[in-house]
Amino acid sequence: MPSEPSFHIGPIPIYGRVILSPMDGFSDQPFRSLARRLGSAISYTEFVNAQDVLNTHPHLHLRLAFLETERPVTFQLFDDDPERLLQAALKLRPYNPDMIDINMGCSVRCVSGRGAGAGLLREPAKIARIFRSLSATLDIPITGKIRIGWDEDSLNHTEIARIIEDNGGAAVAVHGRTKSQAYRGNANWDAIAEVKAAVRIPVFGNGDVRLVADIGRMREHTGCDAVMIGRGAIGNPWIFAGLDRHEVSQPQVRQMVLAHLEAMQTFYGADLGLVLFRKHAARYISPYGLTPAQREDLLTSQTAQDFARLLDELALQPAMA
Repeated sequence: MPSEPSFHIGPIPIYGRVILSPMDGFSDQPFRSLARRLGSAISYTEFVNAQDVLNTHPHLHLRLAFLETERPVTFQLFDDDPERLLQAALKLRPYNPDMIDINMGCSVRCVSGRGAGAGLLREPAKIARIFRSLSATLDIPITGKIRIGWDEDSLNHTEIARIIEDNGGAAVAVHGRTKSQAYRGNANWDAIAEVKAAVRIPVFGNGDVRLVADIGRMREHTGCDAVMIGRGAIGNPWIFAGLDRHEVSQPQVRQMVLAHLEAMQTFYGADLGLVLFRKHAARYISPYGLTPAQREDLLTSQTAQDFARLLDELALQPAMA
């Protein structure tokens, strides 16, 4: 960790310029804490539905659980209703997060189609109400994560970023794609640079960062305060330690995979933890030349012991180019 803060979000010092992006189904406590140990500067939870908070969803505690070593911790909320977001944020405040983030980037139809997530980008006035209300009521920083617009004909990233800042928002993360793009095509880094030039609050760039060199390229191209990495970190959390996947030895991979599996089973229970780990395992083993049968055997292991045994028997080596 740097001895001096890289920047601040409100009063909160941030040490480092690379951050694990919030990802539904991936950025849970086991993966976040692993990334944090490797160098991710902030821990964002998976997004939480404000209605689930207000209705006390039975699995809510799993999304909100965090380790003290993860701080600073950001709870990410989504909804299309400013009042529900405020009430949910107030209900979450006793959990003592360091920040609350509003998701304005999710492109999934069941979220954006109801006006939440990226759907909010079509209602700038509502975004203003959300940030004005939350930042005036809560005593912790309120941040936002956006896309650059609903589609190519409605790019409004600089307008939205200014609205966030003008209404008390303390930072903004920008995924350089539109809602319509989802994860297709290339991220527009020029748009991220435009946001950075438009506001004074910290700006995080997100999109198409897969290698360590991409981190430097994005920072140089956009001037962003930090780089947020999502899909590029799945199967390669070492990117937060400045290592590309090909630089990580097979023994290091084995150690990380088994430690991650153990953390998943501790958090979720032995059976569910093993099942939920499979999506991570699939990415950890993707560089190796496994046959479909070998891959299936490994990913359908019924116990952690069987998984570890097969991992060793396969003596994983990188696939030939």
